[in-house]
Amino acid sequence: HITEGHADRLGTLMEQMGQKLLLPPGDVADLWLLAKFHDIGKVGIPDSILKKPAKLTEEEMAIMRQHCEIGFRIAKASPDLAPIADWILKHQEHWDGGGYPLGIKGEQIPLQCRILGIIDAFDAMTSDRPYRKAMPVEAAIAELRRCAGRQFDPALTEEFIQMLDAADNLG
Repeated sequence: HITEGHADRLGTLMEQMGQKLLLPPGDVADLWLLAKFHDIGKVGIPDSILKKPAKLTEEEMAIMRQHCEIGFRIAKASPDLAPIADWILKHQEHWDGGGYPLGIKGEQIPLQCRILGIIDAFDAMTSDRPYRKAMPVEAAIAELRRCAGRQFDPALTEEFIQMLDAADNLG
């Protein structure tokens, strides 16, 4: 149930970000698809790891990191998901090269994955989880800024924050 609400929130924010960046409608639709299916590879990860309430061991983290490659293989085998398979593979990459599975960095990371990284982290921070309460939006924004240039594309991070600020001012 956490995953379904998470995917819906991601899809909405991804669409809004795609529109803010003036991406073509087809690209915006692909962002929504990525939001929904980026973690499809987690079907191949044992529940004992996925649902573990404590910090994962190094061995468990190595298994968890396989979800990108598992998801890539699943997506490649599905005509509907094949167009986003490469993004599923690369969605855990970091701006500074510290992500996985390939260790690529900067603009080597597809734009769609850089957008997802920011929005996925924001949603994770601002949503309740079984092991912790959600943090306030202001604190999540501060954390995004702190990690910009390391985990996140700094320019896209600011674009996302501007989008949140504009939405907040309208509501």
